[in-house]
Amino acid sequence: VQLVESGGGSVQPGGSLRLSCAVSGTRKSDYCMGWFRQPPGKERQVVATIVSGSDMTYYDDSVKGRFIISQDDAKNTLSLEMTRLKPEDTSMYYCALSNYECYSAVTFASLMWNPALNYWGQGTQVTVS
Repeated sequence: VQLVESGGGSVQPGGSLRLSCAVSGTRKSDYCMGWFRQPPGKERQVVATIVSGSDMTYYDDSVKGRFIISQDDAKNTLSLEMTRLKPEDTSMYYCALSNYECYSAVTFASLMWNPALNYWGQGTQVTVS
């Protein structure tokens, strides 16, 4: 499985960006996907997660109402629509995919850091200034 992120860039506060994650390879029949970020000098932070084929999502409080996670199974793509961006959103953003049968967006968020359970992409940089 490979995950390739795109769509990062530099924007002014209040601006918008749309991140995409292209997925290739064989996935579990029921899986979860999500986005996490790691700001400079800070710990990794879950941004948003989604259960495949459903509208079950999880958002960190810091992005609720500003970010929307979505997936297009036909295109094997995960997206993150980011609006009203703030300087504190500046970070590398990574895409993650569960390597197990996943039915809970919240559980996936808690297990996202386990390398034995997930695939991760290489990240795309978002700078808000």
